[in-house]
Amino acid sequence: MRLMIDLFRAYPMASFLMVLALFFSGLAEGLGLSALLPMLKIALYSGEDAATAEPPGELEQAVMDIMIWLGIPVTLGALLIVIVVAAFFKAILLLVAQRQVGYTAAQIATDLRLETLRNMMRSRWRFFLHQPAGRLTNALATEAQRSADAYMYGATALTFLIQALVYGTVAVLVSWEATLLGLVGGTVIIWLSHFLVRVTRKAGKKQTDLMVSLMSHLTDTLQSVKPLKAMARENLADQLLHHETNRLNKALRRQVLASAGLNSGQDLMFVIVIAFGIYMALGVLSMEFATVLILAVTLGRAFNFIGKVQKQYQKLAQSESAYWSLMETNRRAQEELEHLGGHVAPALKSGLVLRDIGFSYDGHPVISGLDLDIPAHQMTTLVGPSGSGKTTIVDLVIGLLRPDAGEITVDGVPFQQIDLKAWRRMVGYVPQETVLLHDTIAHNVTLGDPEATQARVEEVLKKAGAWGFVSDLPEGVHTVVGERGGRLSGGQRQRIAIARALINDPKLLILDEATSALDVESEAAIIETLRALRDQLTILAITHNSRLSDAADIVHQLEPGGDFKAG
Repeated sequence: MRLMIDLFRAYPMASFLMVLALFFSGLAEGLGLSALLPMLKIALYSGEDAATAEPPGELEQAVMDIMIWLGIPVTLGALLIVIVVAAFFKAILLLVAQRQVGYTAAQIATDLRLETLRNMMRSRWRFFLHQPAGRLTNALATEAQRSADAYMYGATALTFLIQALVYGTVAVLVSWEATLLGLVGGTVIIWLSHFLVRVTRKAGKKQTDLMVSLMSHLTDTLQSVKPLKAMARENLADQLLHHETNRLNKALRRQVLASAGLNSGQDLMFVIVIAFGIYMALGVLSMEFATVLILAVTLGRAFNFIGKVQKQYQKLAQSESAYWSLMETNRRAQEELEHLGGHVAPALKSGLVLRDIGFSYDGHPVISGLDLDIPAHQMTTLVGPSGSGKTTIVDLVIGLLRPDAGEITVDGVPFQQIDLKAWRRMVGYVPQETVLLHDTIAHNVTLGDPEATQARVEEVLKKAGAWGFVSDLPEGVHTVVGERGGRLSGGQRQRIAIARALINDPKLLILDEATSALDVESEAAIIETLRALRDQLTILAITHNSRLSDAADIVHQLEPGGDFKAG
């Protein structure tokens, strides 16, 4: 129940309103039940049988006294009206409570998804790189929903608990001795059934762990579908996922078996206890039939709701591991919160300088003693073999990574004093692999920014040299590019990516192998575009291609370890 305490603290007002509505709906149900016993007495002992009827008990007398005080005649019709009115108010209040539960559960799922996404986006780049994409997908899609479901199960269990207490209270007022015996029997049944809850909790924990692993592998596999199909090796995907899928299936089977066992076994034991109690009351103790009937109804309903409490708790136990897994993901992301430097707003008027930079990945040196100048309003290229640290330099310039040694300055101001968020707003970034969203060209350029007008989209498409082919499309900027931009050529996708990088009017444009996968004609067109942009902003490009280097103002030839020569 620690999960419910956490969520009640997080959503105090919504939870208070829910409990309040449940409390009053329970009172309404209790009022209706209290009128049931005198109604039965009137129905069973009317006319000739009235003389043989036992005098009213304490509960009956209390109900009749209240009705007389309210001016309501103690008749069969009046009692039926009281029961119907009480049932009406109970239904309304229960509807309010259940609506509040549903709304709160939906809000919990939304808030957990947004909190997880924000924490991940605010975490350090090194931490983010070590998180499988499938883990984040599973957290946002599966674990957040299962956490909300756990709250729903817990709140439903509370609903049933209040109703069980109402029926139990009425039963106590009718006969506390019989209720006590029934309570002992019910407690034994709940205790005997609880091992099935523990089985479900273990199965739920196993599902949570396996879903993280399965989603991580599944995401990686789906990203490799094309080469797998191209080489007729689809069976490898099946082999990779077969083991974990079967383990997940076993965990689901254990959960299903435990739930079915609780449903069937518990109901049977409750029926046995109630049947035995009726036999003892009528056959041995010779209790009045109307009283026994009320006890059978109230205790039977109380047992039924207690059983439902345990069943809902079992469902909560199955889902709660997802909540704790999500909390652990958020905790780790918060511990890795990225510090965004100082408060100096950068301008990039003279350029960037890297001095005596050293950097290691997991203890393996990548850059050592690097000195690098990137002047403003010029095109600088970094050329070198794989492993020479080109992409690492770009990540250092953006501020995604921090050097282990040395200093980076912008216009002479150290990075530690610069507002990194403001700095990144000045950066336009074009990655090596251009992946477009399955949406329109306009959306791919703006990424949904409401402040980006269509006129601005057309302007940056022209700057990127993309307006020529975009304007020829039947739907223009509203053309859907297809999955991963598949309806466009490589050169066209690259131009869209450049337009996306230019949409916020950056001061620094970074291209990470942006022309590596293009044909000669497309590459020449991109280079011409970059030449036209050179006067408007600073360009830093990583390339293996001599044609892009020939167009640059400054070329830095990198070697493994961070050595370089400028040209």
